[in-house]
Amino acid sequence: MPFIRRFTAVAGAVEAARQYVKNNPDKVRAYTQKAGAFVDKRTKGKYHDKIDNVVRKVDKSAGGESRGGESPGDKSAGDESAGGEPR
Repeated sequence: MPFIRRFTAVAGAVEAARQYVKNNPDKVRAYTQKAGAFVDKRTKGKYHDKIDNVVRKVDKSAGGESRGGESPGDKSAGDESAGGEPR
């Protein structure tokens, strides 16, 4: 029986998280970007690809569009003009 109670509690938490994502997609994307950048910095880029993949999946599930090659801590990905030259 203790397993069923824990499972029910986790299921309730998951549903609450889904509702929060549905009601606040911009906040979720911002928090995810910050968390991804933090973890990427602390791991010194060792898991950069995995972190970037998770951030993209969360962004997509929150109703956003994937941001191409932009990674959680990469501020330079969108800083190029249409000609391909850095600003």
